[in-house]
This record gives sequence, structure tokens and C-alpha cells, in this order.
Amino acid sequence: MPDDTILITGATGFIAQHTIIAALAAGFRVRTAIRSLGRADEVRAYLAHGGAEPGDRLSFVETDLLKDEGWAEAAQGCAYAIHSASSTPSGHYASEDDWIRPAVDGNVRLLRAARAAGVKRVVLTSAFGAIGAGRASPGRPFTEEDWSDLNGNIAPYQKSKTLAERAAWDFIAREGGAMELATVNPTAVLGPALGPDTSHSLMMLKGMIEGQAGQPRIRSCFVDVRDVADLHLRAMTAAAAAGERFLATAGDALWLVDVARIVTERLGDQARRVSTREVPDADMRAAAETDPRARALLPLLGIDLSASSEKARRLLGWQPRPPADAIEAAARSMIEVGIIKA
Repeated sequence: MPDDTILITGATGFIAQHTIIAALAAGFRVRTAIRSLGRADEVRAYLAHGGAEPGDRLSFVETDLLKDEGWAEAAQGCAYAIHSASSTPSGHYASEDDWIRPAVDGNVRLLRAARAAGVKRVVLTSAFGAIGAGRASPGRPFTEEDWSDLNGNIAPYQKSKTLAERAAWDFIAREGGAMELATVNPTAVLGPALGPDTSHSLMMLKGMIEGQAGQPRIRSCFVDVRDVADLHLRAMTAAAAAGERFLATAGDALWLVDVARIVTERLGDQARRVSTREVPDADMRAAAETDPRARALLPLLGIDLSASSEKARRLLGWQPRPPADAIEAAARSMIEVGIIKA
């Protein structure tokens, strides 16, 4: 199996870059899809920061989620595909459709090209946003059986991930042929940043360490990006993963004030500006009247977003790092690469 060529899309993304590193370390050749070949050297520099010097075992192809060109070339000769490219909350979008169309149409373009190229299995990077958004807590940890409620109070990003994942499963059911699909649905992804252009998940820590005045009353699960990458490879190759969704989450859900305490304990003086004060919901609602960032957090206030990784552990033998280690790695790396001024 190693020395097979696999396609990994979204080469400028946080999860995709760590997945490329993991795939190269496992012996695969990687073809990676990128919106502009002009960023290929930048991606190679990020990978080198993560310890990967792939030489000719890594190649690039230019694709766009909203265009047909390049997808057939990207998939040709690949044994597997990992599709991580999608709209992200760090982007700038004028309308809800700007989120949804690239996510849904891009999934279908990738799947159609993969099927035509004889790819054995596609692993889709979905999100917890396709599982636990727009709805109240079920009174137990969320599992892969749950789906977000599109009629609830759901943000455009979460809506796009839900519709995109459903479109992928529908494609497989209708016209996937022998090709298999698995999805990985991460909770909040932390772990080591490889450079200054990084994921929206890490921005929560940036505000915290740079001294924001308290933490919203939000409770989330967390996972290290290196373990998310590992789960993608397991879902790609394990027979038991075909046709399955896998929540990527580590440990119990943490309130953001708990995260702040972990940062304070692990980073010492570099965390001197971190506040362990919890911001009352009423203050968040008042701030939301003028601050779009605060407004986006309102649906999450006080909601238990606990999620279970039992399925990935049982079926795939996945063993993620503790959340505190992911939090520390993220914070230290963002200081190192200059994202955070501590």
C-alpha cells in the first residue's frame, strides 16, 4: 500500500497539511490540490516546518471548488483521495450561498473525478458542525448518528458542512459505483501551527493569550490536528471504515475558562494576560449588538457540545492525545511562528 499515490485536497489548510505530513511519513506519494500553484512553495515551507521534506514524492495540481478544470488530472492514478478543501470561517463571504456552493459543488466535483479515475475510497473532512449544530444537546454526548438541524439556529459554515456531507453520501448512494466513502468529523481542532496562515480554530487561543477580557460561556470538545490526520489515514485504509462517519474528539468537553486555566498552567509567564473570568451571557448578548464575532457565538452559549469518539477508538484503534496537550501545542506553536504576541 505505501508508495501508492493519494490525492489530498486543500493544501493550504491546517488539517490538510498535517495529513500530507502523516501520509508522507506512512510511505505514500501525495498529489495535492491547491487553488493557485503560486502557493506551492509556501505549502512546502509549512510542511518543512512540520518535519517533511518530500522532494518528488509530493506534487501539486491546480483546482477550484467551483470549476471543473483540473479535477480529472488531480484524481488520475490515485488509489485514495482525502478531500479537505472547503469554505472555512476564516474566509470572507458576502452571502450564505458563498459558503454553501463551494462546499457542496466541490464535494461532487471531487467525487465524480475520483469515481471516473477508479479511486478505491474517498475520505471527506467534514465537521462536528454537520453533527451537533442548530439543535439542543441530546442529553448525552453527540455521536455519528446525529445530524445538525438545518432548520435550527445554524451558522452558514455549519450549514455548508452539513449540506456538503449529505451531498457526498447522496452521490455515493446514487452513482458512486464501487467507490467507498468515509467521513471524519472533527470537533475544535488545535495542535501545532505550521506557519502564520492558519485555521480559525486556533484564533480562539490567540484572543485568549493576547488578553481578551474574559471567556464566553461556551463548552466544546477539542482534538489535536495530528490525531485528526492520523484518523484520516485510518479511515482511508481500514476495511471497517467503509461507509462510516467518525467523530474526531479527545477527552471530555471543556468550558473556555477551563481552556484558559490550562493555558495559564502550561505556559506560565507567556500566559500572563490570559483571563480566567467567565463572561456572563447577558454581556455577550449586549456585545453582539455591535460585534459580529460576538453575535456568531450566541447560539453556542451554555450548550453542552460533548461528543464521543468511541466509534473511532473501537473500529479503528484510534488513540488521540489529551485535550490539554493539544491546547499547549497550539499555544506554543503560535507564539513560535508569530501568530501570537505573548
